[in-house]
Amino acid sequence: MAGKHQFTSRELAALIIPLIADSFLSILIGMADTIMVARCGEAAVSGVSLVDSISNLLITVFSAFATGGAVVISQYLGHKEDDNAKASAVNLIYISAAISLLMTLVILPIRGHVIDFLFGSIEEDVRLSTDEYFVPILLSYPFLAVYSAMTAISRAERKSFRTMAVSAMMNAINIGGNAMLIYHLGLGPRGAGIASLASRVAGCMAMLIMMINRNEDLNIRGLLKGPVSPYLIKKILKIAIPSGLEGAAFHVGKIMVQSLTAGLGTSAMAINAVANNYNGYANIPGNGLNLAMITIVGQCRGQNNIKDVRYYTWLLFGLVFIATFIVNIPLFIFSPQVISFYGLQDSSLSAAIPICRLCLVMCTTIWPFAFTLPNMLKAVGDVKYILFASFSSMWIFRVGGAYTMVKLFGMGIEGVWYAMYLDWLCRGILYFWRIRSGKWETKKVI
Repeated sequence: MAGKHQFTSRELAALIIPLIADSFLSILIGMADTIMVARCGEAAVSGVSLVDSISNLLITVFSAFATGGAVVISQYLGHKEDDNAKASAVNLIYISAAISLLMTLVILPIRGHVIDFLFGSIEEDVRLSTDEYFVPILLSYPFLAVYSAMTAISRAERKSFRTMAVSAMMNAINIGGNAMLIYHLGLGPRGAGIASLASRVAGCMAMLIMMINRNEDLNIRGLLKGPVSPYLIKKILKIAIPSGLEGAAFHVGKIMVQSLTAGLGTSAMAINAVANNYNGYANIPGNGLNLAMITIVGQCRGQNNIKDVRYYTWLLFGLVFIATFIVNIPLFIFSPQVISFYGLQDSSLSAAIPICRLCLVMCTTIWPFAFTLPNMLKAVGDVKYILFASFSSMWIFRVGGAYTMVKLFGMGIEGVWYAMYLDWLCRGILYFWRIRSGKWETKKVI
């Protein structure tokens, strides 16, 4: 590959392998909370799941800013404008810290009303679990947002091993904290939330220490001195705002569907929580490769290297299929054993197995079209099209389809997941067509 394309095989492996490991470790934090709190019963699992559905919406905003920053920084690095890349990194941290702190201050005092508004009538033991878990999770947002910004900066400069190492440390803290706070002190969902808070604080501090090092290429020394650059913030927001709206629409739709699921009872909510975890496991390699897509395609676009933009898009797309297939084979075979760790009742366990197995099939065949291809479009700045495609598909198929299947046809929790697969299929077709059309070539970020 050397001499023919912008990156060597060794450079690609050095970026991609740690990102896949980091993706696994990121999923492990949520998985650990759900599995380890399962000993407290289905109400605890359901409460944690409801909070996570809200939390994922808010985290989408942080991720949108991180993505916007990563695209701008990657393109500046590709264009050899290191000073602008460094200044963009500093301003990304400013935006992330300000937005996340505002979210925490606004939502914390009204968290109970937020739960009531979104999920309506839920059983009292589930409601108690949501409040116990929600408070420490809300307090963790500023640390998580700044951590996400710094990991995006590290990925943009192809230092993914660092993010993997810090993520491993965070998981150790989270799992150890869960063991102590849930098992030994009996704090249940509150203990899971406190452990997550501690892990996010530690991760943020570790990244900050590394990134103020003088030898760091994009070091953020003098972070508190500024300056704030409206010019660079505007460039970041050009990517971040459509990405954030797209992600927010996606998760608002998920929350509406979650509210529909809540009306089906505690068992349905617990099954849905397990299936969502399974969806996360299935897409671990895909999520890591998606992050690599932003850096690789972004740097190629920064050099106006359209040939390699196309080459790496389809290379990474193919790798997602292969890696997802390899991961999902053992998950499919051993589904009963894996799902049994969640402490579901026998009836819930038997219902969860076919739902999770079908999810694995859909993740292997349809998911890459719906969730890998848009990362290429983000990396080149074609974010408005992503917003249009995802918004339309989400509300027509995922939300409208779910309510139709559950309310009209009485299909239960299965109908929620069938509607989701229709959403994946629709947006995958739209993204594939856009990339093949070449209309993204006219988009500019820097």
